[in-house]
Amino acid sequence: MSLAKNAARSTLSNVTRFLSTGAAPGKFTQVSLPELKWGFGELEPFISGKINELHYTKHHQTYVNGFNKAVEQQAEALATGNVKQAIALQQNVKFHGGGYLNHCLFWGNLTPQKNGGGELPSSSSALYKKIIDEYGSFDNLKKITNAKLAGVQGSGWAFVVKNTENNTVDVVQRYNQDIVSGNLVPLVAIDAWEHAYYLQYQNKKVDYFKAIWNVINWAEASKRFDEV
Repeated sequence: MSLAKNAARSTLSNVTRFLSTGAAPGKFTQVSLPELKWGFGELEPFISGKINELHYTKHHQTYVNGFNKAVEQQAEALATGNVKQAIALQQNVKFHGGGYLNHCLFWGNLTPQKNGGGELPSSSSALYKKIIDEYGSFDNLKKITNAKLAGVQGSGWAFVVKNTENNTVDVVQRYNQDIVSGNLVPLVAIDAWEHAYYLQYQNKKVDYFKAIWNVINWAEASKRFDEV
């Protein structure tokens, strides 16, 4: 694995641990947008290039900026003994940090069809066998995930996760920018916020939920499954 990839994974791990525990940040390296492995238009026709461009350069960048600022302000408050202010800033840290982290996962589990987007993992892989064993088919898993997405009232996410406590593949729902952590390891993250689909699908978000599976990077999901 390259040094850049190691550094990126270390940053994601640190942010996850920080958000999960609520620990004081102390010295914290500022986060930045992850490098995309594909061009904005390469997920078409399933997700438009314009949506990807705005989603990445505007929405995700806002979470990056918000998290860095909130962490810096919280560290300053703690350094001066202003505990009340540090506590007040925690919601900003949680929201923007969650937005940063969830979107990093999101971009990483998408890939153009020409690069294998939508292709199921190898039938010999541990993830493939686990999903078939638990759900009978990938179509059933997708239906359950789409139902979770459709059930999000307002803004949120659905995650296909590995439950390390009982070694199962589960589907969970999170609101706003809450993250999955602890014994739940995200394998696939799907954004149900309007900014992820509205320019293309308008009020037909169910069509977006169906379409996105055509560019899901199951090879990456399988790798995430094997790493824990």
